[in-house]
Amino acid sequence: MDKAILESGIGTAMTDSGDERSAGTNGNNSRSATNRQLALFWRIAVVLVSVTLIWLFVVYVGRTFFGPGYDRLGHVVSAVLTSVLVVPVVVLARRFLDQRPWAGLRLPSLRRGWRSLLLGMGCYVIPATIGLVMVLVLGWVEITVDTSFGEVVPLLLSLMGLVFLSEALPEELVFRGYIYHNLNTALPRWAAVGGQAVLFALWGVAIGAAPTIDRVVFLFGMALILGMIRAITDDVWACIGFHLAFQTTQQFLAPHWSGDQFIVSSPQMLEGVAFGLVPFVLAVLTLEILVQKNTDWRETHPDES
Repeated sequence: MDKAILESGIGTAMTDSGDERSAGTNGNNSRSATNRQLALFWRIAVVLVSVTLIWLFVVYVGRTFFGPGYDRLGHVVSAVLTSVLVVPVVVLARRFLDQRPWAGLRLPSLRRGWRSLLLGMGCYVIPATIGLVMVLVLGWVEITVDTSFGEVVPLLLSLMGLVFLSEALPEELVFRGYIYHNLNTALPRWAAVGGQAVLFALWGVAIGAAPTIDRVVFLFGMALILGMIRAITDDVWACIGFHLAFQTTQQFLAPHWSGDQFIVSSPQMLEGVAFGLVPFVLAVLTLEILVQKNTDWRETHPDES
């Protein structure tokens, strides 16, 4: 009897010891993986420098082969090239620099994210419609339409596709996906929103998209709004939706895209007020009304192992 008890005790002790060694090994492996991870600053720097070089390369290709002005084929080539080069950079960075699951960036498949995409689009379209009605009723803008619905739809859809590939997807994946998420692992939401907005504005300067102070301020403000949308919805698709709706609307009425189908008496008023200031001011309020969600702006979001 004593021998059986002794053997049982030894077996239990050996099992416990093995479990402790296993747990210790797993813990050491986890700590080792964490230790191999680059510091937050360097991970963001690597991605930011990489995508900046890509955008400069795309601009160079466009100007070299299609000239400095607008060219429809050049737009197509630039759009495809941008997404084809930028998206893999973020995928590789997430895998090898962060060493964390893709899900942490909050960009699921479109099958799961289409509602958030439409939500983001609505946060722009609803206040932009209010702005459009306002400037038309007040007589600040007159729009002459010389086209049909059948001609507008394919033109609009093709522009949306180009905006999605050239701007909405790659920019949101980098700044409201990768950079915002990594900042939010160490900083509260409000600081992550502000940090990615600063980096977005600086990136705009680096690639030549913000040659003037007012343009820098515009990019910073736009990034703040997109960052707040990201923080509230916790979904990059919502940011893509807002970005897609905004840039498509801004570019659609431009002469180089729609030609003489839309004649606007005051393009600056239409773009700056109806399609710019009003939706930017009301976007977050619109989102808050639609989602009815309380957001803790002081919360950090540690990365998933």
